[in-house]
Amino acid sequence: MAGKLYLVATPIGNLEDMTYRAVRVLKEVNLIAAEDTRNSIKLLNHFDIKTPMTSYHEHNKYEKADELVSILLEGRDIAEITDAGTPGISDPGEELVKKCYEAGIEIVPIPGACAAVNALIASGQPTRRFAFEAFLSSDKKERKEVLESLKTETRTLIIYEAPHRLTKTLKELVEVLGERDATICRELTKKHETFFKTTLDKALEYYLENEPKGECIIVIKGISKDTLVREELEKWEDISIPEHIKMYMDRGMDKKEAAKLVAKDRGVSKRDIYEYTINL
Repeated sequence: MAGKLYLVATPIGNLEDMTYRAVRVLKEVNLIAAEDTRNSIKLLNHFDIKTPMTSYHEHNKYEKADELVSILLEGRDIAEITDAGTPGISDPGEELVKKCYEAGIEIVPIPGACAAVNALIASGQPTRRFAFEAFLSSDKKERKEVLESLKTETRTLIIYEAPHRLTKTLKELVEVLGERDATICRELTKKHETFFKTTLDKALEYYLENEPKGECIIVIKGISKDTLVREELEKWEDISIPEHIKMYMDRGMDKKEAAKLVAKDRGVSKRDIYEYTINL
């Protein structure tokens, strides 16, 4: 019989956030797969956990996942932990879980701290719908594409950032999103935990004058649907209706199809557009 993979959440700062269940599971499993064993040994020592550890991180996540699955198939239980917080969120645990499903291995989540959720609930921004972006890509092309996609996102956005890159990221966000409401959450659960509710432009102004310290989470209010509709309509103010219709016809559409799309773009009735197709 195969073993089980336990996804064990660990504290994101304050060790008192470790759950009784998490401690018990880490003591009972046969092996702990840790993102950084040098960091995790401090946690294990604090709770007198003697279970052997092995490293499982971004740079070995594929080959090591196969090795861990083999161990699980032998009937031994494994707990995966990340440096801080919930494994599988912005860490290589996603790959291991995928391979476990393929091998028919049972997954058991052990809930606990999650920086993204804690930042969201204390941010003062809307919490019903949100989009988690983790750390933005360091690849310039991919980063630009993601930032552009966020312009029309109506859900609250959650972005992780290191202190030495915070002002750079805020500058990019201001350029793309403008003066959007935002909360900068810093050093969650630690002694210097702060929540700075402001706007992106004012946050950038502040941190250009005050050096950011500690891991940061940027929680950004999504664009309102009314604003989105208004901005969509404003895009067509500089083009006439006949030019708008012709734009779609140049893409191979007939007059009727083009007119329907123009009406949709401009938020008007199709009848208001059809008369412009007569001379085209």
